[in-house]
Amino acid sequence: MGKFTVIPQDTFDGLQMDAGVILTKFNPAMPVAPDDEDIVCATTGGITVSCAPTYSDLGSDVDNCPVNMRELKHLDSWECKISFTSLGTSAESIKMSLGCADIDSETGAIKPRKDLSQSDFGDLWWVGDRADGGCVAVQLKNALSTGGFSLKTTKSGKGQVSMELTGHVALADQTTMPMVIYSIDPSGDTYYSISQILSHVSSDLEETSIKSGEELEVTLTADDDYTISTVLVFMGGVDISSTAWNSGTGKVTIVSVSGNVAITATATSN
Repeated sequence: MGKFTVIPQDTFDGLQMDAGVILTKFNPAMPVAPDDEDIVCATTGGITVSCAPTYSDLGSDVDNCPVNMRELKHLDSWECKISFTSLGTSAESIKMSLGCADIDSETGAIKPRKDLSQSDFGDLWWVGDRADGGCVAVQLKNALSTGGFSLKTTKSGKGQVSMELTGHVALADQTTMPMVIYSIDPSGDTYYSISQILSHVSSDLEETSIKSGEELEVTLTADDDYTISTVLVFMGGVDISSTAWNSGTGKVTIVSVSGNVAITATATSN
């Protein structure tokens, strides 16, 4: 074998594996497995992430100036996009593909709007595994669908919705481009997400993730003139309410966390 017929010894570590997933939120500092509600949709055919510059040559009209002179190269803009084919046809998924639209709360109809709203923009994430246990993550800032809604159906097949979302620069932060890319090494530590759905209940927990094996203790307090009536605690998709919730102390306690934690608490009026 020739002396240049080789590959880097860390090739395996840097391989990105499988299609990855589209998420509404992700914390690259603590790359935990996503909660189901954070996954935008199922996809098919893979996901395309692109961040392409547009340049102009300021010397193009200057006599005797060579083409592509380094000192006269000017960066005009970045075009940042995430494109994929969605298998989801939920109201939220269709609204995302339309970009400028509303969901009628009474009928469930998704209606395109004439005028764009600032609330139509929102961050989007793509996250995919690396072969070494790490991950690659891309944040598309101020994303808005620019490809519109296109549904393709086939006989005996699944309907597919094409999605193309473009990142946008914000007026308040004009020097920050709308895409950030992370290549995250495996930390050796496993973190799990913590989500809370509270109705007339407050919680003293501010963290949204926790290291595997650590103890979790959360104090729940009902609003004035309310009493906590229902508390559900799930860990790794398993209902552990009977052992985790203590109505006498008003605390949720998990001695050793081993999965994503979801806490739902409801209080009723006295």
